[in-house]
Amino acid sequence: METARGRVLSVASECVPLLKTGGLADVVGALPGALAAEGWEMRVLMPCYRPLKWRLEEMEEGFAEADLFGGPGRVMAGEVAGRKMLLLDAPHLYDREGGPYAGPDGDWGDNAQRFAALSWIGARIAREGLGDGWRPDVVHAHDWQAGFTPAYMDYWGSGGASSVLTVHNIAFQGWAPASLLSALRLPPQEFHPAALEYYGGLSSLKAGLVSADHITTVSPTYACELMRPEFGMGLQGVIAQRAGQVTGILNGVDTDIWSPEVEERPYNAASLKAKAENRAVLSGAFKLSVPGPLAILVSRLTYQKGIDLIPEVLPDFIAAGGGLAVLGTGDAPLEAAMRELEVRFPGRVGVRIGYDEGLSHLMFAGGDAVLVPSRFEPCGLTQMYGLRYGAVPVVALTGGLADTIINANPAAMAAGCATGLTFHPTEPPAFAEALRRLIHLHADPAAWETVQRNAMRHPVGWETSAAAYAALYRELMA
Repeated sequence: METARGRVLSVASECVPLLKTGGLADVVGALPGALAAEGWEMRVLMPCYRPLKWRLEEMEEGFAEADLFGGPGRVMAGEVAGRKMLLLDAPHLYDREGGPYAGPDGDWGDNAQRFAALSWIGARIAREGLGDGWRPDVVHAHDWQAGFTPAYMDYWGSGGASSVLTVHNIAFQGWAPASLLSALRLPPQEFHPAALEYYGGLSSLKAGLVSADHITTVSPTYACELMRPEFGMGLQGVIAQRAGQVTGILNGVDTDIWSPEVEERPYNAASLKAKAENRAVLSGAFKLSVPGPLAILVSRLTYQKGIDLIPEVLPDFIAAGGGLAVLGTGDAPLEAAMRELEVRFPGRVGVRIGYDEGLSHLMFAGGDAVLVPSRFEPCGLTQMYGLRYGAVPVVALTGGLADTIINANPAAMAAGCATGLTFHPTEPPAFAEALRRLIHLHADPAAWETVQRNAMRHPVGWETSAAAYAALYRELMA
């Protein structure tokens, strides 16, 4: 059957390779290419932050907006690294020193207006199209930053386009005071609990959840978790009411970039010899001498990621022969805790505070296992990198971690399908037991190699996910 073709506008606050603060940018940047293989044309709309201003010289104006929440704006169209990009140039909102969401003194005070503007333009493109006649069949909004897009389409017109909202992380909800209702061009009559009102104020994420034609999350398990109080973070009732329009679609990773076959010391599932060479180089980089499994931790150092559990479980793991290499940045107390472990266990724990893309590739190539003890994880890419590189994932049983890792229990080992180790609940005793199982598994070379090879052969690319998005778009068009 011939693939139904259509046009999709992706509305997001960041996109690889232009700007990245987290996994959202990876997903937004990967979708256009993945969907092109399914016959869909996707253009990405994002703000033109100060570091991107130079790109405007290579772009053409799509249309202008005289009053964009306090000043003029314009949409500039062009191609970046094979992606058809639309940059929203509104200097009064985005031309600032600092990050996309915050400056030296914390979050920008007008974030509600800044990302309402992004959403407003996304809805206008749905209604009116661009100057070249391009108009989307589907508008795909991402997270709270684009949450008002489906609402504006609902209240101001959609031009016949359907809307999808993807929740990448429900912890961030785009809250704003109710006093901004009119300033944000939202109808006062819709300020009630069934629509825009959210605990006395506004939430751009809730606005999108109640108005989008369909809602997706980034893993099937996270879609279910969001309807429970411990994960829904106040929005569980809203999502439960729309359960029939909620779908979990796993993210993928760029298998051309994240591949052990393109590293300096390449290897693959058929020949793991160079994995040991990479481990030796990694050990030298962190000044480690580890007799047992060398685990890696590549993560934001936050409570959500379960980093506070590491100091409690690591001593027994070290005593049993294990070691740990850490790369990440985050909360100051957790950064300090990692440094204290390095001092306490010289030669067995190495820590780099910060982020280094090249070093992270070496860590996956050389690490025996990757630790992902998250308390909640909508999808997670780290465990997928671990699978790709044969760095056996040790993960908490939540969200996308539960959907991607097959626990090496006796049944899975007997069936020859285990790809990692899982534990539940996300508490020290369960995590410590998973690390003991890691020690025992690593001590059995044949079993260990089987799990490594299973992991490396597990599909983690975008093919399956892109097909699922394409099917959803076709359904919405119909």
